[in-house]
Amino acid sequence: MDLHTITSPSFLKQLNNEQLVELSEDIRRFLIENLSRTGGHIGPNLGVVELTIALHKVFDSPSDKLLWDVGHQSYVHKILTGRAGQFDSLRQFKGLCGFPKRIESEHDVWETGHSSTSLSAAMGMAAARDIKKDKNHVIPIIGDGALTGGMALEALNHIGHEQTNMIVILNDNEMSIAPNVGALHNVLGRMRTAGKYNKAKDDLEYILKKIPAVGGKLAATAERVKDSLKYLLVSGMFFEELGFTYLGPIDGHNLEELEENLLYAKKVDGPVLLHVVTKKGKGFLPAEQDIIGTWHGTGPYKMETGDLVKSSGKAPSWSGLIAETVRKLARKDGRIVAITPAMPVGSKLEGFASEFPERMFDVGIAEQHATTMAAGLATQNMKPFLAIYSTFLQRAYDQVLHDICRQNLNVFIGIDRSGLVGADGETHQGVFDIAFLRHLPNMVIMMPKDENEGQHMVKTAIDYNGGPIALRYPRGNGLGVAMDTELKALPIGSWEVVKPGKDAVILTFGTTIPMALHAALELEEQGIHAEVVNARFIKPMDTKMLHSIFNRSVPVITVEEAVLQGGFGSAVLEFVQENQYTKAVVDRLGIPDQFIEHGDVAELMDEIHLNSDEIVNVVKKHVQLKTKAGFKAL
Repeated sequence: MDLHTITSPSFLKQLNNEQLVELSEDIRRFLIENLSRTGGHIGPNLGVVELTIALHKVFDSPSDKLLWDVGHQSYVHKILTGRAGQFDSLRQFKGLCGFPKRIESEHDVWETGHSSTSLSAAMGMAAARDIKKDKNHVIPIIGDGALTGGMALEALNHIGHEQTNMIVILNDNEMSIAPNVGALHNVLGRMRTAGKYNKAKDDLEYILKKIPAVGGKLAATAERVKDSLKYLLVSGMFFEELGFTYLGPIDGHNLEELEENLLYAKKVDGPVLLHVVTKKGKGFLPAEQDIIGTWHGTGPYKMETGDLVKSSGKAPSWSGLIAETVRKLARKDGRIVAITPAMPVGSKLEGFASEFPERMFDVGIAEQHATTMAAGLATQNMKPFLAIYSTFLQRAYDQVLHDICRQNLNVFIGIDRSGLVGADGETHQGVFDIAFLRHLPNMVIMMPKDENEGQHMVKTAIDYNGGPIALRYPRGNGLGVAMDTELKALPIGSWEVVKPGKDAVILTFGTTIPMALHAALELEEQGIHAEVVNARFIKPMDTKMLHSIFNRSVPVITVEEAVLQGGFGSAVLEFVQENQYTKAVVDRLGIPDQFIEHGDVAELMDEIHLNSDEIVNVVKKHVQLKTKAGFKAL
C-alpha cells in the first residue's frame, strides 16, 4: 500500500485481517527506510505497529482520544493520520515533530515528551467528557517503563477510585530506554509468565455455565473459585486491586487478538487495563536484539547492516567525559556513588556501573525519588553524583529546593544536555535550568568552556563541601582540546579572561564561548577590541572581576544558551542595580520568551538571532553610541 495516500485512519475499518497484516509490513518497511536517513525513535515505533493499527480500527479518532505517553511511539499514529509524506523532514528544522503535536493534527490530542503524564491527562479528558455527558472513549497508551513514574501511579490510584470509564493500554515491551528496574517491573514479569490465567478462567466459566443454577450461593462460590484461581496464577493482580478490570497479557503483534480484546474493553463499565506484550524493534533485527537501549533513538544508520552513521569527530562526548572523570575519582574515593533516573546509557554511566555495581543506582523513571535519594546519601557523608538531563531535572525542582538546597547537602548534580538539544525539540531543550536553580540559596552552578575545564570542574564538585553544586554540560562532543593529566579544583566563583580588550566586554560561558571569540576577532578587524570573559561560574559570580569591568565604564554584553528571564544576564543586571552602577550599559543575548522547536541547533540559533553576527551587531551598536556620547560631552 502507498502510505502517502492515507489521509484518515477510517479506511482501516474496511480491511480484513490479511490486509491489516500486509499494512503492518508496509509500515515497518517505510519506517526502517525513512529513519535510516533521518534518524529517530525506531525501536519503540516498530514495536507498536499492530497495536496502533488495531486502536485506530476499533476506535474513532479524534472523537475517541488516543494519548501516547512519552510520544516516542507515535510515528505509526502519524502515518495512519495522514502524515507519511512529511517523514523526510522528521525532527528537522520546520519539519515533522518527533512527538505528538496538537497543531500538526486533530488526532494529536495530547503533547508529550516527558513520560508518565498520559494517565493524568486522560483522567482530565474523561472528567470533561462525563461533565458534558459525551460518550466518547479515552485511551491512554503507556509503556511499562513510564508506568514506574510516580505521576502515573498517582493517576492509576485516582482513576481506580473514581471508577472512571477509561481504557488504559499497557504497552509492555520489557524495556524502556534502558532495561527496566523496580518491583513493578517484576510484577509485570510475573503477569507475562501467567498467560495461562485467561484460558483457565475461560474454561472454568464454560464449566460453570453447564451447571444448573442453584441460587446465589453457587454463584458466590463460583466467583470465589475464580478469584482464587486469579490470585493463584497471577501474583497480586496489582491493577485489579486498584479498581481496574485487568485484561491480558495478550500478544501485541496479533491483530485478531488485539481487536477482540479492544472490542471487549469498550463494553466494560469502569476503568480497564489491557496488558499488551510487544517486542521493541520488531521487524528489524539490530533493534530487536538491542538490550541496552541503543536503538531506542538513533541518528541515521545503514539499513542493510544496522551500522550507525557516526560523526568523524574524535573529541570525547560530554556525557562520557563527565561520567568517566567521576569514575576515575571514584577509584580513590569510596564515598562517590552515581544515580540516574533511567538514563545509564545516555549519561554514559555503563563503565561506572560495571566497575562499581554496588555504588550505581538506576532508579527508573523517577526523577523526584532520584533527587531526594541523593540528598539522603549526602546526609550520611557520601558523595552522590546525580546524572540527569536538564529537561528532566525540571521534574525534580521541589526536591532540589526542599531536600537538597534547604539542608545545604553536598550533592553533585550533573546537568546533562544543557542548552539546545536540537531534534527532540521543545520538550527536551535544556534552557530553563539556570533560571530555576539560580535563585535557590546555597546552590553553585558552573559550566566549562571545553572538556579539559570540564574534567577539572568534576574534581571541583567532588572536593566541594559547601553544599549542592551543579555542573552543566551540553549534548554532543567536546572541542578536541588537549587534556591535563592531573586534575585540579577551581576556585569557586572564579572567572577568566580568554581574550583581552578595551572597548567592550562579552561575558559568556560554555558552548557560546567559541561564538563570542569568533565575534571578537571579527570586531577586531573593524577596529573594535572586545574582551571575552569565561564566566564559568554562573553562581556565585566573580564579583571582583565585575567591579573591575563596570569601573571601566565599557559596554557589557552577556551571552547565554539559556532563557533570558531569570538567567545569567539577569544576574549581571541585579549586580549592577545592587551596586548602583547607574551609568552601566548591559545588553543581553539568549533564548527569548518562547519555546524553541526541533531542528539543527545552528539553524535554531540563527532563527532566534543567537550567533556571532548578532554579537558583532550589538557590540558595534553600543561602542558607536558610547563614542557619539563622548563627542557630545566634549
